[in-house]
Amino acid sequence: MNDMNWLAIYPEILLLVMACVVALADLWVTDEQRRPTYWLTQLTLVVVGGMHFYYYDAGATSYAMQNMVVADPMGHLLAGFACLATLITLVYARPYAAHREMLKGELFILSLFSLLGINVMLSANNFLVVYLGLELMSLSLYALVALRRDHAVSTEAAMKYFVLGALASGFLLYGLSMMYGATGSLNIPEVFDVISKGIPNKSVLVFGTVFVVAGLAFKLGAAPFHIWVPDVYRGAPTAVTLLIGGAPKLAAFAITVRLLVEGMIGLAVDWQQMLIVLSVMSLLIGNLAAIAQSNLKRMLAYSTIANMGFMLLGMASGVVNNNTLSAANAYSSAMFYAITYVLTTLGTFGMIILLSRQGHEAEEIKDLAGLFKRSPWFALVMALFMFSLAGLPPTVGFYAKLAVLQALVSTGLPFYLWLAGFAVVVSLIGAFYYLRVVKVMFFDEPTDMAPLAAPADVRFVMTLNGAAVLVFGLLPGGLLELCKVAIRQALAT
Repeated sequence: MNDMNWLAIYPEILLLVMACVVALADLWVTDEQRRPTYWLTQLTLVVVGGMHFYYYDAGATSYAMQNMVVADPMGHLLAGFACLATLITLVYARPYAAHREMLKGELFILSLFSLLGINVMLSANNFLVVYLGLELMSLSLYALVALRRDHAVSTEAAMKYFVLGALASGFLLYGLSMMYGATGSLNIPEVFDVISKGIPNKSVLVFGTVFVVAGLAFKLGAAPFHIWVPDVYRGAPTAVTLLIGGAPKLAAFAITVRLLVEGMIGLAVDWQQMLIVLSVMSLLIGNLAAIAQSNLKRMLAYSTIANMGFMLLGMASGVVNNNTLSAANAYSSAMFYAITYVLTTLGTFGMIILLSRQGHEAEEIKDLAGLFKRSPWFALVMALFMFSLAGLPPTVGFYAKLAVLQALVSTGLPFYLWLAGFAVVVSLIGAFYYLRVVKVMFFDEPTDMAPLAAPADVRFVMTLNGAAVLVFGLLPGGLLELCKVAIRQALAT
């Protein structure tokens, strides 16, 4: 018990306790009075997120649960942003859910348990803890997708997500079991030590690595393991789509670093090649398929695939040489990309939620027609999000892409220069479908001239969201430095 170190996991303990409190409090709240549980959930997210940012600022790395859990700056920073992403999602989701009879305790409880799974993944230092967090997050999201039980499309999306997600979890679990069989340990640092001292059972380790990377690729939504993304993004209620496309991407990035970099860096020659293939396929398939989409949610789903490909390029460029500083810059660029992508995704799907009304889902690109004439301010904010996804200055998406390209170019190898050129070309292709949305908003005639109504808190958060995309684009140094400090600390341990 002396090795438990409960202090290191206080945020997770508080999150678990408050999820149970919300579940119990919901029993005493009628269907017309969901505000108490909503505000209790938001207060929980503020406190837990604040704890993670405070622990990040402390800068220390500690271990808990007999070294199965690590509390380091990378985990705290990503957990803080995951809490922030969930908080913003629920602000956007509340009016949408109320109009569709989804504003129930289940929405808040499952969101908190999904976030708890994300936090467990972010702090995992053991294969079993990784899988425990992954399943807690995934099962909560499966249930959230099926929250509208009388909606056939949502039910179908939930079944697809569950079946394919279970298959991917099996891939990851099988790969981790191969790692355990070859190294004799479930703890990630011990696996690192065994591999670095001389690779035992190289064929078994490589075989296991293939399955681990496949499982990670599914959670990231990278091609060719992307088949679930468009259908689930479209079929799920838009509020749930945002829960899937936001904070879980941060968890997927974190376990990629934990498993591949902190645990299997001795096998980098093998998994680096797989990441390059995944990134190239994701960039190509994601951008080309998005052009043909008329449904906005499916277009953004393929955009997610392309963006995850860009992030994987940053990961792949971190193991070219033995320069620790160069590796830290590469991984931090990927981390910066993941955080800023989630920030932009919150706004884009938040705008879809804002445009939706009772009895109507604003899922088609044509539903944005003439938005500038209906609400000039929201049209400008949505244009910022589209410019950021396209990688146009002065938005944060431009600098995120630039940071990844700099990591590729800094390797000095011709192959990575070609990869950087390829990434630029496919990004230009991607700019077409983002700018098409802007064109529809500003130049097409609106089919509905009714003013865009939204609660004050949604308008306020949406404005802050758009401002953050612009401010971090103009002044990216602070956030990027936070990512660099976190990655350096992770690599040092």
